[in-house]
Amino acid sequence: MSVIETEPEATLITELEAAVRSGSSEIRVNKLRQVTSLFLAGSGSLTDEQVKVFDDVLCRLMVRIETQALAELGRCLAPVDNAPAETIKRLAWNEAIAVAGPVLTGSKRLSTVDLTEIAQVRGQAHLAAISRRESLETAVTDVLVERGDQQVLHTLAKNTGARFSDTGYAALVEKADGDDMLSEAVGSRRDIPVRLLRDLLARATEAVKARLLALIPPAQREQLTQILLNISTTIGGASKDTRYANAERAIQSLQSAGRLNDTTIHDFAVAGQMPQVIVGIAVLTSSKIDVIAEILTGVRNDAVLVPCKAAGLGWATVEAILCNRLQGQPVAPEVINLAKNDYDRLSVATAQKTLRFLQVRATVN
Repeated sequence: MSVIETEPEATLITELEAAVRSGSSEIRVNKLRQVTSLFLAGSGSLTDEQVKVFDDVLCRLMVRIETQALAELGRCLAPVDNAPAETIKRLAWNEAIAVAGPVLTGSKRLSTVDLTEIAQVRGQAHLAAISRRESLETAVTDVLVERGDQQVLHTLAKNTGARFSDTGYAALVEKADGDDMLSEAVGSRRDIPVRLLRDLLARATEAVKARLLALIPPAQREQLTQILLNISTTIGGASKDTRYANAERAIQSLQSAGRLNDTTIHDFAVAGQMPQVIVGIAVLTSSKIDVIAEILTGVRNDAVLVPCKAAGLGWATVEAILCNRLQGQPVAPEVINLAKNDYDRLSVATAQKTLRFLQVRATVN
């Protein structure tokens, strides 16, 4: 005999209807517990249709139920593979982490779409719960990397069941800069693309590099050692490329003296010293020189506005850059006027966000 038939149908329906209509929280909670126990006792043998019946009943009983009872329900249903789907979804969306946490971390009834939608709007506690799941698809980890705080990122990087897209990995590497624990966690992942591992190691401290060499399996140690050797060789041979060597020395001197600002960038631009302008903006925006160089030497004037605004440059300096960045290619007055209007409308926050995206894209490519 099925568990769902252990109580006469008429009596069960009557009691459920009475509980749903009742204004008494105690009655509703008691009936919720009874139905939950009934479901758990026979969950392994229930058909999909029977599970849907329980789902409908539980959803109706959950209305106006106190947080403590809902949290208890979540803890009971989270480990059950065939738990009522709509009930699980409602628990997962609950604002109280005591209710949502267990199902966000443990329930297999939540789809990638469910998790992605929740991660896009809920707070850090909900994101942390999701980051601890046994497995995570790239659509979810992309959102977690974008919105997660340090705790979420650390948990996510250590989660061997989490999968990352190239964009997600590139963003993780960017956020690991200056964070030794996160650098170590990201660098020790077996699925990190080699080009991003190289970028991570180029920024990592010597202590992180040493720990990674000690932590990774012997089969990967040779590859990591070679990457470190290549990085060292690149840095050691950097003086051979003189395109920006002099500019870097000049900018470092200005920065040390506290004189790297809009005025000095303006003077470099008027003098046509574009390497100094490029390196100066790269330093002011904490960007890579090659990313800024590609933008300032490219064909699009509108793109030039982004790093300039992110660096907080005044319009006079930006105009000087636009007029002098491409030798022998004068800029028409109407182009300058259009650029000024665009520059006035562009916010610093938007420019900084766009520049970060361009750097991540450059790392991925």
